[in-house]
Amino acid sequence: MIGVSILFIVLGILIKHGKMYFLIAGYNTMPKEEKEKYNIEGIATVFRNVMFGMAIVILAGYWIAILTEMPNIENIAFWTSMIIGLPYLLIESNSKKYRKKES
Repeated sequence: MIGVSILFIVLGILIKHGKMYFLIAGYNTMPKEEKEKYNIEGIATVFRNVMFGMAIVILAGYWIAILTEMPNIENIAFWTSMIIGLPYLLIESNSKKYRKKES
């Protein structure tokens, strides 16, 4: 589970600070005119924050499972982060607040 957390942190950093927007599904296949309609910096910030949040929940579950000697907590933390984090990421990043105003 630590590997998944590290992966989420690395992806969050690459998308936001490395400007690797091609990692955002659908964005890389848009025509240039369509890409200009979106605030990609805002969307990248959402991706970074959600990825970091999911990584923190997974790592917290890992450490709590070790400290309490209850290995199921690790799985619960992982699946909770997935079930809450992924839908939130999809809904928030596709919301209208990241569309630029038409002039």
